[in-house]
Amino acid sequence: GLASTCIVLEADGRDEWGELPDPLPWFEELDSSVLRERIRWAGIVGLGGAAFPTSVKVNPGPDRHIDTLVINGAECEPYITCDDLLMRNQADRIVEGIRVLMHVVDAGECLIGIEDNKPEAIAAMRKAVAESDLDTTRVISVPTRYPMGGEKQLIKVLTGKEVPSHGIPAEIGVICLNVATTAAVTDAVMAGRPLLSRLVTVTGEGVKQAGNVEVPYGVLMSHVIEHVGGYSDKAYKFILGGPMMGFTLQDDEVPVTKGTNCLLVASREEAPDPDHALPCIRCGKCAEVCPAQLLPQQLYWYSRSKDLEKTQEYNLFDCIECGCCSWVCPSHIPLVQYYRFAKTETWAQEKEKQAAEEARRRHEARVERLERLERERKERLRKKKDALHKKTADSGTDPKKAAIEAAMKRVAEKKKAQAEEQKENP
Repeated sequence: GLASTCIVLEADGRDEWGELPDPLPWFEELDSSVLRERIRWAGIVGLGGAAFPTSVKVNPGPDRHIDTLVINGAECEPYITCDDLLMRNQADRIVEGIRVLMHVVDAGECLIGIEDNKPEAIAAMRKAVAESDLDTTRVISVPTRYPMGGEKQLIKVLTGKEVPSHGIPAEIGVICLNVATTAAVTDAVMAGRPLLSRLVTVTGEGVKQAGNVEVPYGVLMSHVIEHVGGYSDKAYKFILGGPMMGFTLQDDEVPVTKGTNCLLVASREEAPDPDHALPCIRCGKCAEVCPAQLLPQQLYWYSRSKDLEKTQEYNLFDCIECGCCSWVCPSHIPLVQYYRFAKTETWAQEKEKQAAEEARRRHEARVERLERLERERKERLRKKKDALHKKTADSGTDPKKAAIEAAMKRVAEKKKAQAEEQKENP
């Protein structure tokens, strides 16, 4: 992975709120830019795992019109239930956030997609929508099929529109936000509270008591595990995220961040060690299950050979890293790891190119500045000479002749002074 900025906060232990802005219950009278600034101030990001700034996402630009706001209530992976719990217990809070977001993006309709294995969440959301004034908002039950929680996949199912390759949903008039993100918008606008905590699913056979807990950002994962009773005897792997897209951590002394939706402490049976990878037999199973309709085997070959240009020709960055290809591979090739490697290398190269381009621009600016200073110096000298010539012309005296005469005069005066001195002191 790439290095990233990290900060350390020193807590004062008082747990007191600082000065907060006023709530904006009359948000419908405000311009969208004011609400986007409130969302930015609150630090709201995508809480489905991507953690992309929401204030940027709800600002599609003047050339794009948003027709549909999609609210993602489909859990992104097995084991994760934090969004399900939020919809069941705080549906009204989510619906209030939808009202705000509909005004911000000026969408004509809102579609809330929830997997059909969450009947309680579907019922709660439908009840909250029915009791609101959101006439163009619908709760839609979608099939429980991984990776239904993917943004592009959910948009395709709900609207029938397909996000173009290398594109974003706003290009087809859609903005998709997670239910937890929507609830956070309610807190920021209606209560003036920033995003300081989130629901986290703590699960797996490796913990004594699985469940969902509200965790402030910055709390160590070890403290979260301790809060739910600690590790069980079956604890084998500590995974940040779900079983398909999560990352195995070597240490639990890691803070919870905005993108932390699940802590999976898996047993050996739940997360067995991967088998030894064998050569690709080109069976095509990975291509059959790819939800992005890519060619995983080609991406694998080019990622393995570090042919990064070819990986982009085969739309590497359309890969959502769902892990389906790795799961079905009979050769047990960790395909997603190769794709992540290729993406990381591409980003690193882009950063190097940007740094080199910035250095080139700085060098060119320095050369241009020095040349400008030299031109200005020469111009000052030219003006000084012109002024001297003009002064001489006005007085009718040749400057060279005047200089010679002045020198001769000084010599004559010096000789005269020496002669007088010899007379006085013979």
